[in-house]
Amino acid sequence: MKQLILNADDFGLTRGVNEGIIRAHHEGVLTSTTLMACGPAFEDAVERAKANPELGVGCHLMLVGGCATAPRGEISSLADESGWLPKTLPGLIARLSMGRVPVEEIEREMRAQIKKIREAGIEPTHLDTHKHTHAHPIVMEALGRAAQETGITRVRKPFESMKDSWQTSRTDGAGTSKQMLAAAIVTAMAPRFAAISKTYGLHSPDHFLGLASTGQLGSAMLRRMIESLVEGQTEIMVHPGISDADLRRSGTRLLRHRETELEGLLDKGVKGVIKERGIRLISYREVN
Repeated sequence: MKQLILNADDFGLTRGVNEGIIRAHHEGVLTSTTLMACGPAFEDAVERAKANPELGVGCHLMLVGGCATAPRGEISSLADESGWLPKTLPGLIARLSMGRVPVEEIEREMRAQIKKIREAGIEPTHLDTHKHTHAHPIVMEALGRAAQETGITRVRKPFESMKDSWQTSRTDGAGTSKQMLAAAIVTAMAPRFAAISKTYGLHSPDHFLGLASTGQLGSAMLRRMIESLVEGQTEIMVHPGISDADLRRSGTRLLRHRETELEGLLDKGVKGVIKERGIRLISYREVN
């Protein structure tokens, strides 16, 4: 059987992103999202999540580009004096490579973010990370510890088949090569990820798609991706939203791209392909 999770990242980034995610769930095919405990529109996202209990809501753990949730004194190597996490992914990776951030501090910040979401009344279905930082073994080790302590057993496996990525993105023109390279670099971490997942008893969908096509999943590419699905459980990562002033101020590179992906999730042709192929839509609640 082919089962499909369509997961929207960045729930809580802006009210416009939140609105796009909920619309993609109500009117389209979106089944799951991940909530940013550090997001500026966190409270709005929580309110919308509670009003839509069928939408699976996980935790989008942030180690870059936001304000830390844990007390700064507990994560002094991870956050600066103002409590801000590293601004960029390369900056975080450099500090990890030099051994400047203990795994214990990453774990504390992850636990704090999970706790904040739970205290808001949301039980996370799964964990993933902003910028896919848990592809790095040190971050994944921290995630495994935090997941075990908090009783969360499901996690995104952010590694996609490069053959599938190429087949679904190659006809859509420029802008794919950088994302293809990023997907290839991340995939090199897959063996260590699998070992850590096994150690901590974590489960993931069988397949993952969307990294090489981030921001480009309009209706045509999304249909093509769904047509390529193989047996088992697959997660497709998407970033729907409304491009407004708040989004432009947020610093994200995905602006109009989010509206393109929202349009794809609302497309009747996408719904038709899912129905024609007998694909079952699920959330992370059903990952085993």
